[in-house]
Amino acid sequence: MNRIKSVLTVLSAVIATAAFLPAATASAADTAPAASPTTACAPLWSSSTAYTAGGSVSHHGRNWTAKWWTQNENPGATTVWEDRGTCTGRVFDFVISEAEFDRIFPDRDPFYTYQGLIDALHAYPRFANTGTESTRSREAAAFLTHADFESVGLQYVKEINEANYWIKCDYSQPFGCPAGQSAYYGRGPIMFSWNFNYKAAGDALGLDLLNNPWLVEQDPSVAWQTALWYWNTQNGPGTMTSHDAMVGGAGFGETIRSLNGALECDGGNPDSVQARVAKYERITGIIGTDPGSGLTC
Repeated sequence: MNRIKSVLTVLSAVIATAAFLPAATASAADTAPAASPTTACAPLWSSSTAYTAGGSVSHHGRNWTAKWWTQNENPGATTVWEDRGTCTGRVFDFVISEAEFDRIFPDRDPFYTYQGLIDALHAYPRFANTGTESTRSREAAAFLTHADFESVGLQYVKEINEANYWIKCDYSQPFGCPAGQSAYYGRGPIMFSWNFNYKAAGDALGLDLLNNPWLVEQDPSVAWQTALWYWNTQNGPGTMTSHDAMVGGAGFGETIRSLNGALECDGGNPDSVQARVAKYERITGIIGTDPGSGLTC
């Protein structure tokens, strides 16, 4: 079974290795439809407010309209809300603020913008938007932890070791590598790579990433979307998606398993596991939430 192994080398040391299995077909049910932007953002959604049919709110930089009476149901996480698209004059209510994002990634490449992350949230609206505030915060922290680890604090937009680029083309796939054998190297927050993943993620996101994989290193929102695609739809070498692990209570350790499986878990590389846990605890500390249980694998 194929795995992705994205290797980041910094100051001659191997910092991180990300491993992914060939992609399964992603469900479109979790992907919000693209909607036309409106002129202004509606008032922010409030969990304590009761909304009747036709009520309008803004949430995560987008406008939403209630289809029927609702209270304490997050827009994007349930079907009661209809996505009306991005809005102007935005006020962001994502569980991690821009100031906290800046503290988490003080030395990041300018490519990785907070706005790019917010814009990407529409692709998987249940991400960090399901369950209690603590659950939502822990999921966001876990996701950003792996981004921190794989891209070395978001300092790298693409894989450093160019000698490995040609390896990430699996010609056994029926669609081949139309962008070239060396075109599917690691890019973005989790060093997203391999032609089969570019094909599957592109299909799920409505983007032709198989023919234009460079879009992942050119558009911050697309970079974040590919990471969210894997997080929300792929088990990798694990038994559940990282989203399900955090929402279902399995804990941060299972997200490590979904990314790297036996390469790190079950004694594969305990130092790497502890390094990820340390980063996770740092990030949960910054945003003021408890890291929860099940930290290791």
